[in-house]
Amino acid sequence: MKGFFYRFLVGLADIFGSWIFVLISRLIACGYFIFSSRVAESRRFYGIMYPERKPLYHLYCTFKQYQNFTTVYFDRLLVRDRDEISYTYEGGGNLQRAMDGEGGILLMSHLGNWELAAHLLQARYDNLRLLLYMGIKEKEEIEAIQKKSLRKSGIRIIGVNKNGGSPFDVVEGLQFIKAGGLVSLAGDIVWQKEQRTVPVKFLNHHARLPEAPFVFALVSGAPLYVFFTFGGRENNYHFTLSKPIYIKSPRRTERRAAIKEAAQQYADLLEETLRRHPFEWYHFERFVGGKAGS
Repeated sequence: MKGFFYRFLVGLADIFGSWIFVLISRLIACGYFIFSSRVAESRRFYGIMYPERKPLYHLYCTFKQYQNFTTVYFDRLLVRDRDEISYTYEGGGNLQRAMDGEGGILLMSHLGNWELAAHLLQARYDNLRLLLYMGIKEKEEIEAIQKKSLRKSGIRIIGVNKNGGSPFDVVEGLQFIKAGGLVSLAGDIVWQKEQRTVPVKFLNHHARLPEAPFVFALVSGAPLYVFFTFGGRENNYHFTLSKPIYIKSPRRTERRAAIKEAAQQYADLLEETLRRHPFEWYHFERFVGGKAGS
């Protein structure tokens, strides 16, 4: 969706009501479902997730995924008037302890709407200091609107393009954590071919996760928290924050094993949550590889 057209839809919603935004965005999602080459990848994923079901069901899951994805855009309208949004939250005590001194790493996923969660958490906690590492997509106008909105909320953004980020970006993140801040990274997407990854098992298949979030936790000594956000029905959302995961390795030779263990913990939590919310998975690239053991 282009930036101009998105702003046009927002203008229509202001005049006629939010229903018109929902209607048009869902029609657009139907178009993507019919014509996008990425549909095949989603069908493959749901085929892996539900091997006992027929291909028609996998196609239905993909359709639901594309339709639900429209809520990510609609949620931006709701952010303007937070009184219209309600949410429940598990693990708030863990977040408060992180903000009170030791800092931490928030491991986000493409499950639900993490952008909305960032806005609401920033509004809820006066002392929240949040830095987001976000991938940069060329010619993505909606992404630019997204980043601008987050920055206005007081959230610091570091953009990382597909050619790799600067070493200074890493140093800035570590310093931010040591000062008691929270650094957020996506745990379920690999942006570059040369990017360092960690192998895990997911849905009884092989998958690879970015190594960076777990290295941040190891080097800084700060805890890693797995954060999920989902919902959106009748403007009601649910956030969960896991117990702290500490990655420690007394010996250099054991670092890789410690990182892999933590990455598998995240993969298990992601799979467990995804099984409860299968149509809120907004990951349209290949994530799962061959079957484990093959």
